[in-house]
Amino acid sequence: MNIVYYNDKIPTSKQANDLYRRCSLGERRPIDDRSRFDAMLNHANLLITAWNELELIGMARCLTDFAFITYIADLLVDERYQRQGIGIELIRQVQKSTAEECKTTLLAAPQAKNYYGHIGFEKHESAWILNKKL
Repeated sequence: MNIVYYNDKIPTSKQANDLYRRCSLGERRPIDDRSRFDAMLNHANLLITAWNELELIGMARCLTDFAFITYIADLLVDERYQRQGIGIELIRQVQKSTAEECKTTLLAAPQAKNYYGHIGFEKHESAWILNKKL
C-alpha cells in the first residue's frame, strides 16, 4: 500500500461524500444535504487529502489564517485504514502547510475524544459552541 498525501488535490464531491460515509464522522455531518455538504468542502481554505492510488482514504478539512491558528473542522480516515498512522500524518501535513508557530485546534467527535491527548493535543476546558443564531 502506497499512501500519498496532497495539499492541492481536491476530491470530487462524490469522493468526499463516500469517505464521510466510510467513517463515523459521517453521522455528524450533513452528508445528505448536497448544497450544504459542497459548501463545507468549497469554503475550507486548507484541505489535506490521503490517497491509496485513486481512492480517497483520508482528509483533514481545515479553516486557517496560516499564521496563528488552524482549526481542523474534520479529520477523517476510512475505517478500513484506521490505526495505521494516517490521521497523525494528515495532522503533520496540516502543520507543514502553516507557519511554525501556528497552533492547531479541533473539537473531537465523541468516538475520538481519547485519541487526541494520546498524540500530543492538550485538552482545553473553555471551548464553547453556539448552535443557533443570536
